Amino acid sequence: PITPGELLCLGSSLAFSGLFYYLYRKKARVVARIQEAPKLQVDDDLAALVSAADGRCLPYVALEGIVLPAKAALTSHYHEGLQGVIQKLLLKEHRLIWNSLARSW
Repeated sequence: PITPGELLCLGSSLAFSGLFYYLYRKKARVVARIQEAPKLQVDDDLAALVSAADGRCLPYVALEGIVLPAKAALTSHYHEGLQGVIQKLLLKEHRLIWNSLARSW
């Protein structure tokens, strides 16, 4: 004797489990691609390699090389001798189109 409420709970539980498993597998594939990324050195050959790639873009790579700070390196307050730098970000904005219905860009 299973009630309709129990069937509804069981069905929704199975649906959510399937959805979360699908999302987990999708993210696991992305993580696997990142872990298998080729390691490249920052040198003069890197520019030629990028320009020869499809769409002038390398999807997942790990760059290795020496980084020099622009002004001064950041030092850690918690670990003696640990230093770091801040990456300069480049933001490229795409063309904005005015939406007169929503009155927004």
